[in-house]
Amino acid sequence: MKKSLSILVVGILLFSGAWLRAAEEEKAVEEYDEDTYGPLAPIIWEKPVRSVVFEHKNHTQGAGLECDSCHDELFPMEAGASAENEDFTMETLYNGGYCGACHDGETAFASNKRCTACHIGVRGQARLSGSADAVEGHGTK
Repeated sequence: MKKSLSILVVGILLFSGAWLRAAEEEKAVEEYDEDTYGPLAPIIWEKPVRSVVFEHKNHTQGAGLECDSCHDELFPMEAGASAENEDFTMETLYNGGYCGACHDGETAFASNKRCTACHIGVRGQARLSGSADAVEGHGTK
């Protein structure tokens, strides 16, 4: 009887510990609040090149930046407005403008490195948007 009771107590303690740990991990995952962190939906740039993705979540919730780290000095609040500027080019980024203000190789990875972190390509854009183009022709020559 003592052995059964001991096994039951150990089982309850193990279950309780696992349950508490799961509850703590769930608390650690902060809910995404668009008012605090910006839009959850990614912004897909078409300029300076097509299919460049920007996600507020990576920069605000992930990297701990505030909205005013980029807005309004580097980027206006209106999504895509910077693309209308003549100087919205990769060269400007390489020289410290727009994304390049932080993506300088010291603050964050350089804008001329890790290209696929932002440049998702046409197929990546199609997958992200749920377009049928992402599936059509997949696996065919």
